[in-house]
Amino acid sequence: MITPLRDDLMVQQQISNSWEHMVGVIMLNQTGRKSVKTTLPEFLYWFPTPQTLINADEEFVKSILQPLGMTNVRYQRLIGMSQDYLTWDGNDASILYGIGKYGSDSYEIFFKQNYSVEPTDKELKRYLQEEMI
Repeated sequence: MITPLRDDLMVQQQISNSWEHMVGVIMLNQTGRKSVKTTLPEFLYWFPTPQTLINADEEFVKSILQPLGMTNVRYQRLIGMSQDYLTWDGNDASILYGIGKYGSDSYEIFFKQNYSVEPTDKELKRYLQEEMI
């Protein structure tokens, strides 16, 4: 059985590498975190690396993404981001396909420990406020 992520923590606090982080960011786009916290572990079970995702059967990937909605859009973003990730230098996350300000800000916070970013996302703002206490 695949265990969902803990509900009392942000998704970004429960992943092990920057590619998984970007996958989580794309999954969180325009959907609730509760559905991501059950879908993300299953997704990473089947696709633990960018290469396994890129090589996977499209319909199988979409079947896992389906509970999140926007399946075709999410699929394209995940494939594009994964292809970019393979040659990414790890600096500016916003250059990765499908990763916008939220993804870039959360990468700065959770992977680069850069707490000077000024996110517009309320959950990232709340996290930073709690970290500064």
